[in-house]
Amino acid sequence: MTEAPPRGRFPVGLTLATAIAMAILIGLGVWQLQRLKWKEAILAHVAALQTSQAVAVDPVLDAVGEGRDADFTRVSAACAGLAHAPFLELYTIGPNGQAGARLISACPVNGARYRTLLVDRGFVPDDVAERPKVAPVDSSPTQVTGILRKPDRPSLFAVKNRPGRWFVRDIPAMAAALRAPAPAPLFLFAETATSPEFKALTPAPLPAEIPNRHFEYALTWFGLAAALACVYAAALFRRVRT
Repeated sequence: MTEAPPRGRFPVGLTLATAIAMAILIGLGVWQLQRLKWKEAILAHVAALQTSQAVAVDPVLDAVGEGRDADFTRVSAACAGLAHAPFLELYTIGPNGQAGARLISACPVNGARYRTLLVDRGFVPDDVAERPKVAPVDSSPTQVTGILRKPDRPSLFAVKNRPGRWFVRDIPAMAAALRAPAPAPLFLFAETATSPEFKALTPAPLPAEIPNRHFEYALTWFGLAAALACVYAAALFRRVRT
């Protein structure tokens, strides 16, 4: 009488690898749920901004110097000489998917810690060769209403800045190029015209829609974790039966 073949050994290596992969996938899903709460808070804040009144910029910047988060705050500022101020061109894609440049200038402020605030004056498409006139001696104030924003962190694939060509928002480097002392750590995205006579410069208010797909991403990671669990269970069942 022949003996029955021995059952397969418990797959320790496979179980360990599966556990590690499961932990990573579930961790990514949980992280996306956390990002979902963060994005929902931003969206609620942005929605409130649509009807909020602008506040004076100097007290807000003083609070920033003391550690307050002023990202997405609507402010007003009287920027001396802004209509004809020197500017840098930040090469980017505009609101309608058109290539062009955003013009960055410095606005003097009277904060306790900061002396200047970089202003994103708006977007000029590539097919417009003209630019606003520059007259550094002009000190007439331009009243600007806009949104304070922290600069986005550049991605790994972002084109690096080089002399005269800007692709990433870098406040210290841009302020140095504009000879702007003690810059605040935020940009002011103008919602109102900064060069009324130059119609091609379009102010860039908050986007009408900010994508929020974190719940979808979380479901994807959890789905991959469930699929991995099913594959492992099938492999384990097959091995035990052999």
